[in-house]
Amino acid sequence: MRSIWNGAISFGLVSIPIKLVNATENHSISFRQIHTEDGGRIRYRKVCEVDDREVTSSEIGKGYEDADGTIIPITDEDLSHLPLPTAKTIEIVAFVPADRIDPLQMDAAYYLQAGGAPAAKPYTLLREALKRSNKVAVTKYALRGRERLGMLRVVGDAIAMHGLLWPDEVRAPEGVAPDTDVTVRDKELDLADALMDTLGEVDLEDLHDEYREAVEEVVAAKAAGEAPPEAPGAAPSGKVLDLMAALENSVRAAKESRGEPTGQGKAEVRQLPERKTARTAPKQTGGKKSTSTAKKTAASAKKATKSTQPTKKTAASASKSTAKKTAATSKSTTKKTAAKKTAARKRPA
Repeated sequence: MRSIWNGAISFGLVSIPIKLVNATENHSISFRQIHTEDGGRIRYRKVCEVDDREVTSSEIGKGYEDADGTIIPITDEDLSHLPLPTAKTIEIVAFVPADRIDPLQMDAAYYLQAGGAPAAKPYTLLREALKRSNKVAVTKYALRGRERLGMLRVVGDAIAMHGLLWPDEVRAPEGVAPDTDVTVRDKELDLADALMDTLGEVDLEDLHDEYREAVEEVVAAKAAGEAPPEAPGAAPSGKVLDLMAALENSVRAAKESRGEPTGQGKAEVRQLPERKTARTAPKQTGGKKSTSTAKKTAASAKKATKSTQPTKKTAASASKSTAKKTAATSKSTTKKTAAKKTAARKRPA
């Protein structure tokens, strides 16, 4: 790999010569600008404003535009004499746990390659020290005209460096989160957890750029004079009205995509057990009379449960009915006694 920067790592009084190489590469498809009428390339030419002519790269330098519009020429020699120890050195300033680094600060990634045989021993020493400490090194270095922050960590048998943004370059998330009060129920969290468990983990090596593959298919079809493939219809999108239903459907769809049974994807809704009434009909084991009494008691209990009248009114009705029955029985007994006395008087002496 071609190096983009040569310098050294400053590890206390130990200096480790290194070369900086890119750790990533871009596989995206690039397009050229063309004239739509005839397909001609659209090019940008670098023209000097003073003599109105195109200039080559060797004639182009750097300049700083002042507030009044004046251009101050700055040469590479001027920058090479900057009073900074990091101009050609990656200076380690601290060792911290990896979770102290905010992922929002992560920028470009590089590999640090040992610069020759003399750098092998100190390079290996730093690598093993990082491994054993389970920490990362915070560094400062200068690249492309500015001083930057960096983070050193071990990747395999190599040391990698991630460029970091300065803390004041990371915006605060003000006005991003919802400004309304939202209550999330435990049942919704349970379904979200179930969806997370169903989706499970993924091997990042299995992921690929489907957009780039689709663009390549379009380019190949156009080059062959064929019609480009049509995209499948997009699923209709709308406002989610029932979050629980959406979560349940998501769990079910995730299980179906993995070939798992979907019986457990739907949330179970259980009915609460019915409350028992205060009065319970006693079990009867006797004959017909007992069975009839049990039926009457059960019917009375059922009627009492459905009734909305006050208990006092029911008790008053029962007392009134009992009084009527008692009066009727007393009247019948009086009549029978009078009849017996009359019959006794009529008997001959």
